[in-house]
Amino acid sequence: MNNELLEALTILEQEKNISKETLLEAIENSLLTACKNHFGKADNIKVNIDPETCEFHVLAEKTVVEKVEDDVTEISLANARMIDSEYNLGDVVNVEVKSKEFGRIATQNAKNVILQKIREEERKAIYSEYYSMEKDVVTGIVQRYVGKNISINLGKADAILTENEQVKGEVFKPTERIKVYILEVKSTPKGPKIMVSRTHPELVKRLFESEVTEVKDGIVEIKSIAREAGSRTKIAVYSNDPDVDPVGACVGMNGARVNAIVSELRGEKIDIINWNENPAMLIENALSPAKVISVIADGEEKSAKVVVPDYQLSLAIGKEGQNARLAARLTGFKIDIKSETQARESGEFMDYENDYEDYDEEYEEGYEEENTGDGEFIDGNE
Repeated sequence: MNNELLEALTILEQEKNISKETLLEAIENSLLTACKNHFGKADNIKVNIDPETCEFHVLAEKTVVEKVEDDVTEISLANARMIDSEYNLGDVVNVEVKSKEFGRIATQNAKNVILQKIREEERKAIYSEYYSMEKDVVTGIVQRYVGKNISINLGKADAILTENEQVKGEVFKPTERIKVYILEVKSTPKGPKIMVSRTHPELVKRLFESEVTEVKDGIVEIKSIAREAGSRTKIAVYSNDPDVDPVGACVGMNGARVNAIVSELRGEKIDIINWNENPAMLIENALSPAKVISVIADGEEKSAKVVVPDYQLSLAIGKEGQNARLAARLTGFKIDIKSETQARESGEFMDYENDYEDYDEEYEEGYEEENTGDGEFIDGNE
């Protein structure tokens, strides 16, 4: 029996990540509960369990008396001396209680105590495991739609992908594997409640960390990220090693690395630009693929005025203002974009020393654009 119990505890410890000490404590409490149900009280009951062999003994402490009035807590002198002839009146005798003598109800209650403890510890273990994964990306399996929400199995627990955290247009089929960002893990009486997202900007960042070794190792840093889920993301990257091109590292050979991320995001376009401590240069890079003539940035006001060629105005602003909006989020600056003609007419930008006669040639050399797959990958102008 002891060997079977030891084996069962070992299996539970491995499968459910519950320590053997906790399980032994549950067994001890269950035996005390059984004694209380069987005898009506358990104040004088002690349970001794050997953690190595799982051998256990239930002992009732009984006081030696002349006349027994409570056989649960008292024992006669004659019965005490049958155990040990040296016992006298007033001594305390440890009498072993045979668990086999417990009734059906007491045994069932003991079983329930053990099962309840196992369920509680299992919930705690699962909560701790997923709480440590909060703010990280995991792979889940789509189970079913619950109204407009989606239930996703993460292995040991289910997560909820709410309507607000879903990318518009994305439709998933049951058993489909997808990557999600764990927003929050809450502990509830029914187990951990896990909220996940497909729209959070950190999802893209974590995907780059998993795909790009240089980002994972800290050689390349993702300094800033701006995302409109399902449509386009802009990230600004910086290399701590002068020999490593941050944009090239993120794009990968023939766009292999970034294409894997684009595929996971169902074709969402990703623009990768070089980070620059100079706000003007950073804003210029952030507005790519549009070409920029002039940037005047006010660091205190966190605002910038940008002049672009007339034919680049619509590209700089983007469809429904998306390019300018993402550039503003990426840089943290409020960006006012004007065409060269508008700037000249307003008189705000009057000093064009070189008249930008060689403008197109300069920027064709300065920008390196690569389009692969569904994504668009841009190396900002140095």
